[in-house]
Amino acid sequence: MIHRIAELKDRQVVCIRDGSILGFVGDIELDTENGKLASIVIFGKSKGFGLLGRDDDMVIPWESIEIIGDETILVNC
Repeated sequence: MIHRIAELKDRQVVCIRDGSILGFVGDIELDTENGKLASIVIFGKSKGFGLLGRDDDMVIPWESIEIIGDETILVNC
């Protein structure tokens, strides 16, 4: 199945081990040497309405992605 990068953005990411919602895809990292997707990035949650920064971003390697659905991405976390 073929997806555009824009379609993957803002999809909900769920851990298949415990069903927890990790967040939403904020960005995607590309491996330009090999021409492959390297990982998806979930931006950290804002602190104090963004005035106090935000938590660290979560980077999920492409190999950890199990299923890409229409609205959700299931990952082995």
